Amino acid sequence: MPEKLLFSSTNNPTRTEKRQTGRQHSFAIAQNLWVSFQYAGTGLKYAFLTQRNFRIHTVIGSIAISLGVFLRISLPELALIGLTIGLVLTLELLNTAIEAVVDLVVDTQYHELAKIAKDCAAAAVLVSTLASVGVAGCLLFPPLLKFLMYGTTTI
Repeated sequence: MPEKLLFSSTNNPTRTEKRQTGRQHSFAIAQNLWVSFQYAGTGLKYAFLTQRNFRIHTVIGSIAISLGVFLRISLPELALIGLTIGLVLTLELLNTAIEAVVDLVVDTQYHELAKIAKDCAAAAVLVSTLASVGVAGCLLFPPLLKFLMYGTTTI
């Protein structure tokens, strides 16, 4: 998030000397459902524009879904792949949120608990990614192998 300096007597302002620009009163409850969706869209946009891994997961997930459609796997199998992709993206968003909150709290100082929080959040993304690759591999590899060997996607 961009920060706007309110006042400072030094070149290194403290957290109390900074004010977040953009969304005012972030602690307030959204006035209606549409505003809530706009906030969620802003979060997705932020993650996509600033988080390399979120973009990688989005592209690979899109490829997996497209491959599943091309190979004509069943709808429940396609749904399972979609759910695992959704889990990975959700955990990537939570990882980004945790990192932002930890950075807000510890500022520029090193703290062992901050490292643990960030490492565990990243590990959660890694575990879900490995599970997603395993699920997609189990469901996509047999029909892909059949297509490569026989040139057909029909059963």
